[in-house]
Amino acid sequence: MQWEVVIGLETHAQLTTQSKIFSGAPIAFGAEPNTQACPVDLALPGVLPVLNIGAVERAIQFGLAIGATIAPMSVFARKNYFYPDLPKGYQISQFEIPVVQGGTISFAVEKDGQAEMKTVHLTRAHLEEDAGKSLHEDYHGMTGIDLNRAGTPLLEIVTEPDMRSATEAVAYAKALHALVVWLGVCDGNMQEGSFRCDANVSVRPVGQKEFGTRCEIKNLNSFRFLEEAINYEVRRQIELIEDGGTVVQETRLYDPDKKETRSMRSKEDAMDYRYFPDPDLPPLMIAQPWIDRVKASLPELPGAMRERFVTDYGLPEYDAMVLTQSKGMAAYFEAVVAATGKEQAKPAANWMMGDVASTLNREGIEIADSPVSAEQLALLLKRITDGTISNKIAKEVFASMWEAKSSSAALADELIESKGLKQISDTGALEKIIDDVLAANAKSVEEYKSGKEKAFNALIGQAMKASKGKANPAQLTELLKQKLG
Repeated sequence: MQWEVVIGLETHAQLTTQSKIFSGAPIAFGAEPNTQACPVDLALPGVLPVLNIGAVERAIQFGLAIGATIAPMSVFARKNYFYPDLPKGYQISQFEIPVVQGGTISFAVEKDGQAEMKTVHLTRAHLEEDAGKSLHEDYHGMTGIDLNRAGTPLLEIVTEPDMRSATEAVAYAKALHALVVWLGVCDGNMQEGSFRCDANVSVRPVGQKEFGTRCEIKNLNSFRFLEEAINYEVRRQIELIEDGGTVVQETRLYDPDKKETRSMRSKEDAMDYRYFPDPDLPPLMIAQPWIDRVKASLPELPGAMRERFVTDYGLPEYDAMVLTQSKGMAAYFEAVVAATGKEQAKPAANWMMGDVASTLNREGIEIADSPVSAEQLALLLKRITDGTISNKIAKEVFASMWEAKSSSAALADELIESKGLKQISDTGALEKIIDDVLAANAKSVEEYKSGKEKAFNALIGQAMKASKGKANPAQLTELLKQKLG
């Protein structure tokens, strides 16, 4: 039987406020346990929550960026469940009327070696507080409770079940991550728990309209774990059904060491949480002037910038999409083009998607930490254009620039000079090299004259080798053609 995979994601993005969503307690990561929990977070008698306006504004920013509806009135509700790390015995969240409703996120997915655009529809994004954390290690067989995270502001972003593979799910998660970081509403630090995904996974026979029974995989804090967990869960459900079993709706955890999911608890439905409006918090009213002010403060969004890169710089759609995956990459590209001129936009894009991106990936760093600045790369591109060095030599220079970690604006020129890498463009010098190569490779000359085109490439290779890669390729090719008649 052929199976279709159905995936929806719920993502918790920690908002970049200075304090918690309903109290003035700080939210800095890494503090000693229970040093950032105030009476409101601890649910001591007599305390009342007060909504953080900064959290609301970040939710509005996100909603506008995805083309969603910002609810003029939304309601906070109590989600009741009883865990040791939930001091109140309930979590303040939003249920029936969330602040952000609808919206879409579009992104590229690689399929059969080609990039295809995919659009995922969002159901909602709602504000809520985080719970504390249970600590099971180093407590002599006991569990400790750290309430530093209790009350941390979260935006829970929920998709429709639009994704059909782990690859699509990861591509969506990366696009969402890039967007919230671009907007500045979330720092996106997955290691610190600022961006966590829950995956709802089910399978159904191809052609069936009804969804299968879904399982939720909780707290996936890396894109690799997200992909591995979904792929394992898909295999588990298919094998279970094909062996005559039944998928049970439940919450599961992913074990990255064993690369498998395991049962955590039976999956609750909304009725199990006994939602009701929080009597301590009035409805959240968002008037249009407030939305307009937030809209005016938004940065240029990735989609608009992508279109501008295509229109203003003549870049292919794919290049523009890659360069706008992060604000840092886009800013670096524009700085290079500003220093070289628009006619160098395509070469600049090629270098950024090639040598720059691959070196960043190898080093595991972001573009903001690149030891080669945009100004330095721009000078390197100028030296390719004016014929000082070839593209091949430029790669060698770039590697040396990366290793040098120098702030000198003229670093490319300094390295070209010190290493003697200037391209040979002198006609007399090139003719001498060609004469020597032709004399030493009579067989290849005869083969070329008898119609074997590959022999010409062999002669070019020998000439480049003789020049130690410094010969101007275009000039060398033209002179060799003339010599061979």
